[in-house]
Amino acid sequence: MISNSEVNFVVVEPESRELRALIDRLDVELKARYPHETIYVVDFSDPKVREMTFVVAYAGDKPVGCGGLRPLDPDSSVMELKRFYVDPDTRKQGIANRMLLDLEQKARAAGCREIRLETGIKQPEAIALYEKHGYRPIDLFGPYIGDPDSLCYGKSLS
Repeated sequence: MISNSEVNFVVVEPESRELRALIDRLDVELKARYPHETIYVVDFSDPKVREMTFVVAYAGDKPVGCGGLRPLDPDSSVMELKRFYVDPDTRKQGIANRMLLDLEQKARAAGCREIRLETGIKQPEAIALYEKHGYRPIDLFGPYIGDPDSLCYGKSLS
């Protein structure tokens, strides 16, 4: 069991090996639940990836979770939560709760007034987490429009 004081959230560059390894593990988990074409990855070759904020959760020196924020508009007043993941071995220890709050705080500090996200219909644990933190269902947006496996949520930060 990991104590909350042992977990730190660190902003990392998109090239971070720890970030990439966690995202690779997330993709493996998602591919087991969904058809490959419905997994919405971050294109790390796109220069716009530099506009994103990525966080890695460390339990001691071990990377155990990650998440990102992507601006959806030029002034960053609306951001999308992307690639949110906690390693299965460290779930149910409050890491996802704390990481989500940390990312929300970073979004507020950047001038964000609303966070949106996409999750899948086969991820009840993710849906429960987001609803617990005040995220409410919204219409599918952007690339998720028309995807029967997608659910979108939003939360006002003001």
